[in-house]
Amino acid sequence: MLTIRHLGVQPYTTVWESMKQFTSLRDENTPDELWLLEHPPVYTQGQAGKAEHVLNTFAIPLVQTDRGGQVTYHAPGQLIAYVLMDIKRRNLGIRTLVSHLEQVLILLLADFNITAQSKCKAPGVYVDEKKIASIGLRVKNGCTYHGIALNVNMDLTPFSGINPCGFAALQMTQLSVFDNRITLDDVSKKFVQKFLTLFPPIS
Repeated sequence: MLTIRHLGVQPYTTVWESMKQFTSLRDENTPDELWLLEHPPVYTQGQAGKAEHVLNTFAIPLVQTDRGGQVTYHAPGQLIAYVLMDIKRRNLGIRTLVSHLEQVLILLLADFNITAQSKCKAPGVYVDEKKIASIGLRVKNGCTYHGIALNVNMDLTPFSGINPCGFAALQMTQLSVFDNRITLDDVSKKFVQKFLTLFPPIS
């Protein structure tokens, strides 16, 4: 089984605490969950994040979090998909999980006639060398939380205040650059379809 929750716009720290609680309380019979939402403007720094990748926060909050990866930015107009999955039960390694999540995004973008790629040493999804989606996860007791941030139609300016994901001069892009008629709701629906293709519910 897979429970899908559409949570609207939610504060980062509130959802982070909920993910940690869900993961700590789940057992081998707990269904996996997929949480779809947006966050108010916030920078998040991964566990191994380096301070030198934060250049100017523009007075936007910076949260030290427990996912993998470096610093990134969240704001309304970005689809957040948190993947609360028992990868042990699915016999998935973390690298395979990340690869599958990248494939979900690549298939989704193809539906909007956008050709995207993954990169071997830089998790996430890219269009013409610009990053359109970031992936950062935490694994605890064989279960994941955190997940994906896909830029749909947001103000990308605050990305200039960081080295996104630890890469200086990495440029960001979003779906609205290619078609400004695309809505977050459209993308959310497509995401669920592609996610279920790559991660069919297990009984």
